[in-house]
Amino acid sequence: MTYPLIVIPFAVLTVAVTLATVRRPRFSARMRASGVAALGLVALTAVFDNLMIAADLFTYPEHLISGIRIGLAPIEDFAYPVCAAFLVPAVLTLLTPREDPA
Repeated sequence: MTYPLIVIPFAVLTVAVTLATVRRPRFSARMRASGVAALGLVALTAVFDNLMIAADLFTYPEHLISGIRIGLAPIEDFAYPVCAAFLVPAVLTLLTPREDPA
């Protein structure tokens, strides 16, 4: 199995859970905050993945990655922090009881 195929279930789950929170309060504010968090996590991933790969702590077999890289890091590595930035707040939102309108 290739790394891009491994990412697909995480991305689908993230989209599904995030969309399940559309009708919850402050959806747009949560999406903005998740977007900012995703940018920060992508920047950190770019720095630290490149450092770890350059230090030869791990490698990726060429036939298992898409071939698109940011520095030394394959683009697939960036999907996980983006998913986390959107999925974690969405799950927290779903686990928080709705306020009683009465």
